[in-house]
Amino acid sequence: MKSKPFAIVLFVLICTAAATLCLCVSLGSVAIPLGDTLRLLTGQPCANVAYASILLSVRLPRVLCVALTGASLSLCGAAMQGLLRNPLADGSTLGVSSGASLGAVVALWLGLSFPALPFAGTMVMAMAFAFGTLALLLLLSYAADRRMGTTTILLMGVIFSMFATSLISLLTAFSGDKLRSITFWTMGSLSGAGYEDAAVLLGALLLFGTVLMRRSTELDAFALGEEEARHVGVSVRRVRLMVMVCVSAIIGVCVSIGGAIGFVGLVVPHGVRLLTGPSHRRLLPASLLSGAIFLMLADLLSRTVVSPVELPVGVVTSLVGSVVFVTLFFRRRK
Repeated sequence: MKSKPFAIVLFVLICTAAATLCLCVSLGSVAIPLGDTLRLLTGQPCANVAYASILLSVRLPRVLCVALTGASLSLCGAAMQGLLRNPLADGSTLGVSSGASLGAVVALWLGLSFPALPFAGTMVMAMAFAFGTLALLLLLSYAADRRMGTTTILLMGVIFSMFATSLISLLTAFSGDKLRSITFWTMGSLSGAGYEDAAVLLGALLLFGTVLMRRSTELDAFALGEEEARHVGVSVRRVRLMVMVCVSAIIGVCVSIGGAIGFVGLVVPHGVRLLTGPSHRRLLPASLLSGAIFLMLADLLSRTVVSPVELPVGVVTSLVGSVVFVTLFFRRRK
């Protein structure tokens, strides 16, 4: 695909993301007219004070967090699929998502909080467990295979995911009065997310996502295989470690704020490849925007489909994502 057609695709995705954001902050248990929504988003006064309070204090921070989470998860999924040359890979393949989830559940189970820090204890514990998981994974992979091949890393990630999931189930069984909050969190939800959470997500995406974007050429080389990538001058171990660290950091932040939200990093990059092709220079930014759109629409569905009851967004992404993935799979087979 040439650069001009991709520029058009990118422009359409940006416009679609902006339109989706306006739609998501307008609709809910209280529908806000589109004109008032546009006035509030552009900083103009609105005659209805209740609309301004609902949109600026509740919906806008939540939708921003949803968009940034979707963008982050989709970007990580595209990067991991390129790095591991596995179409079933995503940000949770390494077990980092399970590790971060375990850390957050431990914080909820123990009721940990850090008054001196601006954010809840779940974020600190999720980040700590995410990096601890990565360190343990690399240590075990190196002990089993000094070359740290892709197959070894994948196997260790799957094993640790099962182990972490078992520990989460064990903690849930003994959670007592914290059962509801832990169960709802493990399903994935961004209700109650604020501007501080959006700032953390944006910072992680800008810092680590930029690094992933700059590794697009090396990720293209990985598609040829690790040996071929070495032959064309790619430092396989350094690039692989860099990508894993960046993905772990982003996943840790996303899980600490929104819980376990599945299928975004798996499904969205597959659909985007139909538009952009396999080149990561085009795939990564398109996946970022498409992931934001996908999760915003999923969150809108979770808020409105059985209103006033709210579904966890992770349930919606799993239901929708599984159907979309099967459809894409059969289309590619044909």
